[in-house]
Amino acid sequence: MRGLFFSGTDTSVGKTVVTAAVARLLRRQGRPVRVCKPVATGAAWSGGRWLSEDTWLLASAAGMEAELDRVTPWSFKAPAAPPVAARLAGMSLSLSELVTAVRTCAHPEAALLVEGVGSLLCPLTERETVADLVRELGLPLVLVARRSLGTLGHTLMAVEVATGRNLPLAGVVVSETVPPCGPADETNVDELRRRLAVPLLAVVPHGATGESAADAVAAVDWWQMSNVER
Repeated sequence: MRGLFFSGTDTSVGKTVVTAAVARLLRRQGRPVRVCKPVATGAAWSGGRWLSEDTWLLASAAGMEAELDRVTPWSFKAPAAPPVAARLAGMSLSLSELVTAVRTCAHPEAALLVEGVGSLLCPLTERETVADLVRELGLPLVLVARRSLGTLGHTLMAVEVATGRNLPLAGVVVSETVPPCGPADETNVDELRRRLAVPLLAVVPHGATGESAADAVAAVDWWQMSNVER
């Protein structure tokens, strides 16, 4: 299976915006792409199913609007960690089922972009975390970091978790979830570049969506990074 796994330094750091941007860019380049966010929480009832806004944004970016249940096989109403949200819905999640669902979504000729929930150590099942899913899938990992006060510490901790678990970390993308303001926001990208042992791949500006977000990540060869055979 070929593709990339997008995780974050926290929740609401812009993972979906970045993942969707990469999907749009690959399609613009004429590359086949698939997306999967195997579990989503905080979903709303729509069209006879629980549907997360993240799922819809990813599906739209990849042209998979007719495959919403394949993009996200498990969607839960409660805005909580997946095992908690599943428990409240009278269900449970297993790592093997999540891995199978992701692999089922893949296509041998396409780049599969997988988005996790929260951060690498966010609980995913009753026992495992997102990092365990990354390890099982073996896809190159892209960390998405929020640009704000605390970015340096959160990002470096996430990188340490990834490297400590021997996860295949490809690089970091910084997402401006709010307009940059103050000395921390103005300097943290340069400071990250100084301290990271992996590439700082791109910065997605505040307010960038759709094609403008794709433009922000266009300098990176995501197709090559995903190891898809040409």
